[in-house]
Order: sequence, then structure tokens, then C-alpha cells
Amino acid sequence: MKLYPLRPYLTHKIWGGKRLQGLKKPDLLGIMSSSDPLGETWEVSRHRDGISETLDGHKLDTLFSAEELPYLVKFIDTSDNLSIQVHPGDEYAKAHEGDSGKSECWLILDAPKGEGIYLGLKDGVNKNKLEEEIRVSGNVNELLNFYPVKAGDFFFVRSGSIHAIGKDVLMCEIQQSSGVTYRVWDWNRLDNKGNPRELHIDKALDVINFDKNKNTLSSFDFSEGAFEKKHVTLTEHRDFKVELINSDGGSENTVQANGKRALSVIVLKGKITTNEVEINSYESMIVKDCKNLKIKNLEKTSYLLIS
Repeated sequence: MKLYPLRPYLTHKIWGGKRLQGLKKPDLLGIMSSSDPLGETWEVSRHRDGISETLDGHKLDTLFSAEELPYLVKFIDTSDNLSIQVHPGDEYAKAHEGDSGKSECWLILDAPKGEGIYLGLKDGVNKNKLEEEIRVSGNVNELLNFYPVKAGDFFFVRSGSIHAIGKDVLMCEIQQSSGVTYRVWDWNRLDNKGNPRELHIDKALDVINFDKNKNTLSSFDFSEGAFEKKHVTLTEHRDFKVELINSDGGSENTVQANGKRALSVIVLKGKITTNEVEINSYESMIVKDCKNLKIKNLEKTSYLLIS
């Protein structure tokens, strides 16, 4: 069994926020490579679009196979709405992009009252109605359901689900290891060079799920109060299982990986130690060949186990 504390891959976005710079240690962020704010930290990733690495400089794609690490974990911080977008399923993504599909799930960590997410089409919105609104640069967001969010809310966003993360939301996202996003509409905004961002309307319309039963809150496995439970399994997907542990200081848990997949530990609050490796809030670790890993909580702690 080998333990690797991680350094994330950073992605700068025009919609990025400022919280991650304050929450993560400066030595894990390095020198900012863009004038755009920090939108995402890819904590656990072997995907070609952004590979995270161990603290001693090993890239995860050299240590783990795609079978061992079919998932990707990131923190997301927003100061503006993300584009309205959709991700394809495995079959479409493989045929058109040479990548896997992308289902993802969101655990909300923080959001001011009233801020939230756009998720799923309102009842009665069909393909023709959505395309008409996109083509005339209408207010596409008005066709989607909007849900105010708070810490502890959880959503599973399957491939084919149209969505957008709203402004001022901090979350942890666990997804299939894929980089395929089809941008449906981007609020008619321009990038830092004065150009509209590229849209992928035709492909998006190919993959959006218009079934009204797949666009309701219950279809996204919504739950709340995750941080009020001692141990909860948030979701299980073919490529990842996500568990949340909330523990008092001084307690100890024993965990192991789910089959052949690597185990990732994402600390959201507090401090843990295992095999003399200390992991603090907003830090991550991946474990190879994990068996009976003992995690001690040095203080009141919340952390994710992903396998």
C-alpha cells in the first residue's frame, strides 16, 4: 500500500472565484499562470486535459492506469454563472471525441442564500423550443429549473442532463475521467479578448435528454444535510463510489479501496493523519493498493472517500 499526498492541476476561468486561493496552502498552488481567476483545482486527475501530481513530482498518469483511476475529483469556485452545458454519454463521446462520457456529482460546500444551480429542463420544454431559444440568443436559462443551494446539498448529474453552476458557489465535483463539455449557451458574454465563447449547439442537441422524467429534482438523486450524518454513501456509479465521513477529533476509521480502483481521500474540513501522512482541509491524497487504511481524525473533520 502506497500513499501519495497530491498537488492539484489548476484551471483558470473567466467565471472563477477567489476562495480557493485562501482555502488552499500557497505551496500547493504555485505561481498563478493566468490573469483569469482560479475556477477549478483538479485534485485527482490522470486525464490528458489536466494531470495532477504527487508532492514529489510524479504525474498520476504514470502511477495509475485508466482502470485504476476512471474518475476525476475537483474543487470548483465561481464568481459568475458557468455556461449552460451538457456532457455526452460514453457511446457518443467515444464516437465523436475519443473520450469517455461524463456523468458527475456535486457536493455543495458553501453558497450565499439565494444562489444556486440550473439543472434540468422545465416541464414542457422540447428540442424545438430549446433550439429556437438558443439560435435567437434568447434567455436560455429561463427554460431550466433553478435550485437555491446550501452546504450539504448533493446532486448527481448524469450525462445528457443540461445544467449550469450558478455564481458564488463552492463545491466538490466527482466525475468520470472525461474532458468533454458541449456549451449550449453562455449568457451572451464575451471572453477577455472581446469574443464570444464557442458554442456546440448541434452536438448538445444530439445528447440532451428531453424526457420529462429525467429532468426533475428526484431524477438527480438530490439529498441534503450531508454534513449532519456520521457516514453517508452519496452515490455509486460504475466508475466511482463516493462516501462522506464526518468525525469528531480523536476517532479513527479503517477503510479500503473498492476493488481495483484507487482510493482518494479529500479533506473538506479539519485534519487527518494516516501512516504518518498528515492531510489538512482542502488537501487530497490518493492510495494505491489500499487495504485496511487507518485514518485518525486529529480534530473535528469531514472528508470524502472516493473509490
